This record gives sequence, structure tokens and C-alpha cells, in this order.
Amino acid sequence: MRIDQADIDFADRLADAAGAAIRPYFRADHGLETKPDQSPVTLADRAAEQAMRALIRAERPDDGIQGEEFGIHEGTSGRTWVLDPIDGTRAFISGRPIFGTLIALLIDQWPMVGVIDQPIIGERWLGVIGRETLFNGAPATTRRCRALDEALLATTSPALFDDAQLHAFEHLDAAVRSTVLGGDCYNYGCLASGHLDVVVEAGLKLHDFAALVPVVEGAGGRMCDWQGEPLTADSKGEVIAAGDPARVEEIIDALACRGHG
Repeated sequence: MRIDQADIDFADRLADAAGAAIRPYFRADHGLETKPDQSPVTLADRAAEQAMRALIRAERPDDGIQGEEFGIHEGTSGRTWVLDPIDGTRAFISGRPIFGTLIALLIDQWPMVGVIDQPIIGERWLGVIGRETLFNGAPATTRRCRALDEALLATTSPALFDDAQLHAFEHLDAAVRSTVLGGDCYNYGCLASGHLDVVVEAGLKLHDFAALVPVVEGAGGRMCDWQGEPLTADSKGEVIAAGDPARVEEIIDALACRGHG
């Protein structure tokens, strides 16, 4: 599962292309529509994914593509680019620059390269398995957290959990110092840069989490599912990100409602 500099540079170029497509629509006429699953989509979502797909088809024609807006293109190389042009569309349509473009390169179903790009304020996290994560070109590092009751926890919205997941999350919420709501993928960038300690979510699809794994783990954190298993293309979307890997078992225990009343 070899990653070379050309792959990394290409991921950067994909993010550049997406950002160029998104910026003209921000705080402008973005053509909001509602998809069949009731989630929002805009002209910016579609334009950004089309721009990235065009680059991949032109320069990496044997690679697969899996995008939120335009589905799956099967490749023959064992490599797949997983694209979420705007993760946090609700933030985008409300004029809040805390959404992001997510780009991942999977090799044999494992996330190997990940980008979180915020194209309005110019923030980019680039993660590569086996290398340190970069934030705007400089190393990013998670922070240590001595105990779970000192942790700052984030999630996009408790409304995204089903009843059992919400019950589990409430146990974790009771075990930490404080909880922040909102943020989508931007939370994971903040965790990679040492501003958050834990992010927990459920119901994520591959395009929502694939790019996050190399970013968080390259910064010294750990990502896994709610049972502690690594995240792959087959994961069901219950996600833990911990800035300090030493806290993962406590997080899992809290979500399982063990030891926290």
C-alpha cells in the first residue's frame, strides 16, 4: 500500500479545485435544494465534486471514485478517491465557515491519505498514514488529556443519533468536562491541532469519515468505531476520534454505559 509524493500533491490539487468551485457560492446564491434523504445540497456541492471528478478522470483514469453527490465510479487500480465536496452544508448555507471539503485516498479499502480543507478561511489539514499531519504546511499535534473528566467533547448534533446511540452519548457527555455542538468535519481538524479532545458521532458514511482517519492519526490521535475497531470502508459509521489514545478505552466504556452510572 504505497503512497508517494505524487499522490499527496494530487490530493492537494483536488482540494484546490474544490475550493475554487465553492468560493463563488459562499454567502451568495447557492441554489439550495433538498435531497430525497432530506439533507441539503447546493450548486457548490455539485460544482466542487464535478471539478474533482474531472481531475481524477483526466489524470488517474484507473482509480475509482466514490462521491457524496454523484455516486461510485468503479476503478481497476485498487485505489479509490472518496469525496465529500462540502461536509457541513448547513453551515455553508448559513454563511458559517466551519464546513470543509473531505478528500481521501483508499487503497484496498483502507484510508491512506486524507484532506480536510476549509476554503473560505484558508485552513487545510493533510494526513498521510505513516507521516505527521500538516496544518497549512506545519506539523499538527493533538494534545494530551490526563483524564476523561478533563476532556472537551464535540459532536455535530445529538439529533443525528438514534435512541440507543443518544443514550450512550449522554453517558459520555456526563463523563467529560464540557461538550461543544456543531462543527462537522471541522471538529476533527480542531482535534488534530490540539483544541478538542474527543469527537463522537454516528450515522456517518464513508465519505464523511475516510479522510479524517489519516489526519487524526498522523497528528498523534486515534480513530476507531464505538467498539474500538479500526475504521475501514466496511465500518457502519459510529466514530470515535480521540486526541489522546490513552483515553479511548474510557470513551468506549462510557458509550457502553459501563462505569459511569
